[in-house]
Amino acid sequence: MAGGGGGGKTWIGQLVGGGAVIGAAHALGHSAPGWLHAGMLAVGGLAVVFGSCEAMIKAVEGIGKRLRWNAFVAGTMAGLASNVPELVMLAFVLAVEPRVGFVVTMLTLHVGALAFGVYCLMLPRDEHGDARLPEPLVRLSTDLYAAAAGVFLSTGLLMVLINVFESGAHKGEGFGSRDLYVLGGALLFVEVVAVMRLVKRFAGGGDADTIQTGSADNSSPPADAPSWGKIIGFGALGVATSVVGGHAVGDFADVLVNGLTAAGWSEMVGALILSVFAASGAFVMIISAHAKGTYDIALASASGQVTQVPFVVLPVALILVAIFGDTGVVPTLPNGGVLAIDLETTSVVLLAFAPMLMLWKSVQDDGKVNWVETASLITVFALTVYFLAAHG
Repeated sequence: MAGGGGGGKTWIGQLVGGGAVIGAAHALGHSAPGWLHAGMLAVGGLAVVFGSCEAMIKAVEGIGKRLRWNAFVAGTMAGLASNVPELVMLAFVLAVEPRVGFVVTMLTLHVGALAFGVYCLMLPRDEHGDARLPEPLVRLSTDLYAAAAGVFLSTGLLMVLINVFESGAHKGEGFGSRDLYVLGGALLFVEVVAVMRLVKRFAGGGDADTIQTGSADNSSPPADAPSWGKIIGFGALGVATSVVGGHAVGDFADVLVNGLTAAGWSEMVGALILSVFAASGAFVMIISAHAKGTYDIALASASGQVTQVPFVVLPVALILVAIFGDTGVVPTLPNGGVLAIDLETTSVVLLAFAPMLMLWKSVQDDGKVNWVETASLITVFALTVYFLAAHG
């Protein structure tokens, strides 16, 4: 099984170096210029997040090797693990500004969709200009694209209706904690079922393009498979360091959004920049895997960045906002709502319908992506990101 993350010991240097930069930033405190302090938090925090992401990936790679998962399934699971640092980072943002954290989460989906479209340019193609996609992506990911499209369209329209007509328990001002628990729980349920089906149907050994259905053979792990103790150690290290890096990037996010807002920039611009930071771990995985020629893992990471935001990152973010509201970490709105319904929060949800619909149609029809589909994906995704940033 090929690795999904970077090779060598670079990630250890990222953890140590990033931690040193964060420590220096806190030691300097307010004695340093504001831009320098924020920049050190950003650089150090991202370095630690990258390192923690690699530790999480190594843990999942070890599990995959012991259970003999194929490259695509292993890459998908590594992508799931890489969400841990992202979720920790988002948690710190959500605890300060729930609206901004929610918008950042949704913009991560739009940025991820654009990245998927751009990555399609780099895929090997046949004589007809078609790039063939792995069977699990065609059979399962397309179902998730369709499900996400339905969720975003119905939820976005609901947000418009209850806000315009000032209906519901919170007079249309926003969603309450119970609403967020229900929506988040429903989305997580879809992901649980999808992962179970992915492992059961496609985890058998072999190339992801010629996968044999059925469960993986975990009766006799390879001789070079890491021990369970080592796997747990990598996982624990990834979680612990993600808290450090996530906290630093969360502090930087607060400074960035406040600075841009004070300078007259749209709040959406700051959120868009933060969404790129939030998705950076997945981008590193895509680039690293592609450089190694492991296209299935790169595709799993690119597709996972799209499917895991609606069904992993977003529901966890919604549940966190609900918990923060119930425990008083964040103030409730005048009519008891927790997450405001306004132009920014509604637009990022409603405009997510088109990217999900296009991905479903482009992949599902023949299991390939041609040049016209690639150009269409990039154009629509880029326009959506532009309009959100310019007019959101």
